[in-house]
Order: sequence, then C-alpha cells, then structure tokens
Amino acid sequence: MTFVPEPLDPDDDRPPYEQVASSLGAAIRTRRLAPGDKLPSQKELTALYGFARATIQRALRDLEDEGLVVSRKGSGVFVRNRTERPAGLRPYVEQAFSEEHVSIDFAGFSSETLRGALQEPLDKIRVGRLTPASVSVRILVPDMSVPQAVPVLRADCEDDPRLRTRAREITASSIRGVMNSVNELGHLGLVKETQVQARVHSGSQFFKLYVINKQDAFFGYYPVRPNKATIQGETVDFFDLLGVDATLFHYSVNDQDPSSGTQQVEQAQMWFDSVWNSIGRDYDPDGH
Repeated sequence: MTFVPEPLDPDDDRPPYEQVASSLGAAIRTRRLAPGDKLPSQKELTALYGFARATIQRALRDLEDEGLVVSRKGSGVFVRNRTERPAGLRPYVEQAFSEEHVSIDFAGFSSETLRGALQEPLDKIRVGRLTPASVSVRILVPDMSVPQAVPVLRADCEDDPRLRTRAREITASSIRGVMNSVNELGHLGLVKETQVQARVHSGSQFFKLYVINKQDAFFGYYPVRPNKATIQGETVDFFDLLGVDATLFHYSVNDQDPSSGTQQVEQAQMWFDSVWNSIGRDYDPDGH
C-alpha cells in the first residue's frame, strides 16, 4: 500500500521539519506505517510534503533520535520493529488526543510530569485543532498522610512529617491542575464528556506508569537520590524520588511480538485496575 500522509495543518507555525516529523511520527504510532515498513524515499517524501530535501532529512534524523525509525545504509529508512526502548511521552499523549475517546491512567509519585504532558494537547483542544468527544484521566498516587519508604531523612532514613507534607502539597497542586485543565474543557463545551479521578494507596511508589487509550504503556523506575529543601526556615537533607531522572520505556499492543509489547500493556492495565479497585481510596486535592 502506498503511504499517503495526512494533510498538514496550514495554521501550524512550527518549522517545516517538525511538521514532517510529527506527521510521520503520527503515521507510525497509528500503524499506518507498521513496524518493519520501509518509509518512502527522501525524493518521494519531498514530493509528498512539498518541502526541500534538507527539511525531510532533518525530520528523519529527529525520528531516528526519538527511536521510531532506523536508517540502513544502502537500503533506506525503516520503522523500528521493537518498542522496548527509552521513549518520549509527550508525542504519544498528543496522538492519543486525536482519537474520539481518550483515556489516560497514571500511577506515580506526584503526577507533575502528567500535568506537563497534557498541556500541549489541551491547548490544541482550546483552539480547535484536536476534537475528542471524551477525556477520562485516572491518577493513582501514594498516601502521604502516612509514613513512606521515601521521602525520609538522609541521616537516619527516618520519617519526617514535614517531608510528607511537602510531597503532599506538590501532589495536590499537580492533581488540582490536571482536574481544572481537563474539566474546564467540559465546562466550555469543547469536550462533550470529561472526567478526572484521583485515588491514593498506602504503598510506596518506586515507579511511574502511564496506560494511554489501553493501547500504549510507558513504564519507568524512580531513582532514589539525595535532595535538599528549605522547610520552615530549616535546610533539610533527605532521600527523594526524582521523576525527572526516570527513563520511560514504551510498549504497544500493536507490537509485532505479542509476547512482549501486547502482554506488557495488558499486565500494566491489569495492575492499575487491581490497585484502583481494591486498596485505592478516593482523593480530593482540596481536602474536602
């Protein structure tokens, strides 16, 4: 089957190479270009998109840097077969919002990264460039009202309620931001149905997990790192979980190896649902 790209948005103000990379990336994520497929030649892509060859070359380099394609000397550029690799979350979140119904399940320490990843697709809904009919987000985080394995004081690894209060405030702010941003789209009539739910559990959270549209899962471990914070005028040294250092790995149900990607997504969804429906307790970031 001959690949035909979706028309580019004439109002897109990004550089041409970013538009081409985004278009090809979307085709790969939706499997219009399947794992193992050969991309059209640079000459063909130049004709398809109407941009100079240098633009196409830059777009292909970006896709290769992202891990979506691999260049084989003398053969061309191919969609990568395997998806177990470090991956950028944001493009996949944005692609999810091009579907009619959007579902995102997140389990992690505070949901700060989730809030950031949602910003661009929500902005595009506001200006009419994305038009999902429904958006459902579930957030699962540890209960910082009870002692956790982390954060703890660096000197003796003992619990400090001040550290948990700090973590609880960060979490509440992030969840509140997600709730307000998503629900605003419903209030404005831009999305027919919106729902954001949050629950807490008493276990320590040493990894982050995203399950997007029940099709893609992103998983990464939180490394434990020394950290410092000024709390009530005192500098406190403690061990913390740093999400910015978590490398995410991507798995897809459309992976050609059903024993790998498909089962990873299924098991991730099963784990999330099991915690959500058993030991998860409803959480209100405003404390009501």
